[in-house]
Amino acid sequence: RPHFPPRAPAIPAWVRLPHPTTMAALGCASPALTPQLRSGNAQWKAKSGAKAATAKRVVAVTTRAQAIEFAPASADSKLLLPVGKYCESNYQTIRRPTRTVTVGNVLLGSDHPIVRQTMTTSDTRDVAKTVAEVMQCADAGAEMVRITVQGMQEAKACAEIKNMLLSKGYTTPLIADIHFAPKVALMVAESFDKIRINPGNFADGRKKFETITYETDEEYNAELLEIEETFTPLVLKCKELNRAMRIGTNHGSLSARTLSRYGDTPMGMVESAFEFARICRKHDYHNFVFSMKASNPLVMVAAYRLLAHEMYMLGWDYPLHLGVTEAGEGEDGRMKSSIGIGALLLDGLGDTIRVSLTEASHLEMEPCTRLRDLGMKASGAKIGVPAFTESFRDFKSFERRESELPCQKADDTIDLRNILHRDGTVISSVTPAMLASEDKFYADLGAKLAVGMPLRDIATSDSIFLREIPAATDDKANRSIRRLQEIGVGIIAPAAALVATPVAHAIALVTAREAPTAVMPAGASRMAVAMDGTETAEEIAAALKVEPVMVMIATAPETSRLHASRRVFEELIKIGAKVPVIHHMMFAADAVKDAIVIESGAQAGGLLCDGLGDGIMIEHANKAISLEYLRKTSFGLLQGSRMRSTKTDFVSCPSCGRTLFDLQEVTAAIAERTGHLPGVAIAIMGCIVNGPGEMADADFGYVGGAPGKIDLYVGKEVVKRGIPNEGACDELIQLIKDNGRWVEQEVKEPVPA
Repeated sequence: RPHFPPRAPAIPAWVRLPHPTTMAALGCASPALTPQLRSGNAQWKAKSGAKAATAKRVVAVTTRAQAIEFAPASADSKLLLPVGKYCESNYQTIRRPTRTVTVGNVLLGSDHPIVRQTMTTSDTRDVAKTVAEVMQCADAGAEMVRITVQGMQEAKACAEIKNMLLSKGYTTPLIADIHFAPKVALMVAESFDKIRINPGNFADGRKKFETITYETDEEYNAELLEIEETFTPLVLKCKELNRAMRIGTNHGSLSARTLSRYGDTPMGMVESAFEFARICRKHDYHNFVFSMKASNPLVMVAAYRLLAHEMYMLGWDYPLHLGVTEAGEGEDGRMKSSIGIGALLLDGLGDTIRVSLTEASHLEMEPCTRLRDLGMKASGAKIGVPAFTESFRDFKSFERRESELPCQKADDTIDLRNILHRDGTVISSVTPAMLASEDKFYADLGAKLAVGMPLRDIATSDSIFLREIPAATDDKANRSIRRLQEIGVGIIAPAAALVATPVAHAIALVTAREAPTAVMPAGASRMAVAMDGTETAEEIAAALKVEPVMVMIATAPETSRLHASRRVFEELIKIGAKVPVIHHMMFAADAVKDAIVIESGAQAGGLLCDGLGDGIMIEHANKAISLEYLRKTSFGLLQGSRMRSTKTDFVSCPSCGRTLFDLQEVTAAIAERTGHLPGVAIAIMGCIVNGPGEMADADFGYVGGAPGKIDLYVGKEVVKRGIPNEGACDELIQLIKDNGRWVEQEVKEPVPA
């Protein structure tokens, strides 16, 4: 494998890109990032001799790849996968075969159900409190529980915690979370069932974000000997005691050495973990799993896919622990986790999962269980579509599919250019009764009110979908339609409904199979095409001859959205179609809010992570879930997929025994005062472990530096230290103002009762 990063791929000018830090983390070129400086902390300098050596290695790898057209997906798999793939199948959910890893009394691997886990938030030295929290988590469904162990005092407490749990009849395996402390890891291995080590700081110490230039491979590899000397005693101890281990890379806490060569990219994350895995394998120790966590779902998905791909190439079969780190709280935290974890589970990747939320630890189990069930159901039924070949989707480089927004025609009497949004469209399904409520409807749709008239705001739905057209006598509902059209909101309805009850300037929706013979209803201005994912290539091509302004994919019952949509996109790209595609998610009447978040995040988010899709419409069968909730969830999905930013993005850790302030309380307070800043990312970290590193994806940071004290960051640079907790939020706001990113929150006109 080449040790040096390849040149970042060129990206066409038409591609709508995520934030430059996201592009850098994915290893992609960006207008603001040259290939030589691909992230703020990663510089690569090499003399001609080193470059020549790299070129030889790259040629060798290329030749090897060209020589092997197909290779087994794994030792136990009967599938032959083209080299370069990262999962068992691109058209079906099949779990990647992995070895069994033993964690106490829990068996982890592809022959066993996906294992759920969480992490305590209590001070580990408080044995009684930690024991009570572990019991509460276990009762809520946690099959493993992780506990932070930062020093010798905590390590001594761990033995008491384990014994007390056993005395109470709890055999739940315990995992020690280790950063910076090899000696502590050795001690706690005596009592706990699994050790989590972070390759970024296990041997390299606290992060300093240094720029280190290695002129030769010899200089770079010399430090590997030091790592081996530090890490080997733990490997031997775990092998002797049959303890498990997680080699858990964090995107935000890569070592300075790794950053200097690879940048904070998926490639750097994988290589960082492999350095430690090779030491394990050298000593014939294989009872370990990998993780590749990031707070950015796109980076997280890319890293896990690259990890799986590399293991396929090496013939390794170690299990995967999935998680989006510092996902945050509430719906946003659940959505980020669903996008990252769900997308991978539907590709058959993942053997244990943790949903990291800035909430009480036992509350993580409900969304965790839903994701586990989603993955087990998909792989158990092997959901998918008939086999097809993908020619365009490349997991190693992010590229959004090219699409073209509607253009204004000379005979248009209203402006139709804003019915879709270039950064991601939200369409809301509404009823005549909703339209008739007027002011409340406008507010639920995200519009501002000015003297009773709706105006578009940053998070106003771009178009609405009407299954039922209001009667001509329903003055209020029809007035709402006209007012929405005046501010550029599109009106979409089935063509049959528009034939019966015409709506001027509406967009008529027809199925792909109806499209070739469809006639534009009277008064309608454009056509849209609905697909269910079962259309043939010929039917897709024929449907596009009506020049639709959008395609809406609402998959047929019992059809896998992820796989069916991939096939549709393959056909669209193959024929050069640039029509925008909206993912239309329809939920049954009994679907609850968490189910909507998990399913839409996994299914639609998994496609958006590949740049496949231009928007979302979430529809609930009996309208029991409010229009406002579905709209906000839709915008949350787009923001979590790094498409359209409509509010502040918070990167907040889930809290643990290291946390130096009340994370839930502080996060809520900061969100209340700063949540109105779209395009701004704020990291809220309880301690230094996941502090500065996660600034890789944040503009500003609020980090616990000492008990009662806060450090503030701009990017990865600490600018203020030791601020008392009481005034730290005010100081953060002032810092945002000083950097020109602050806007005052608008006072909205109240909605009449």
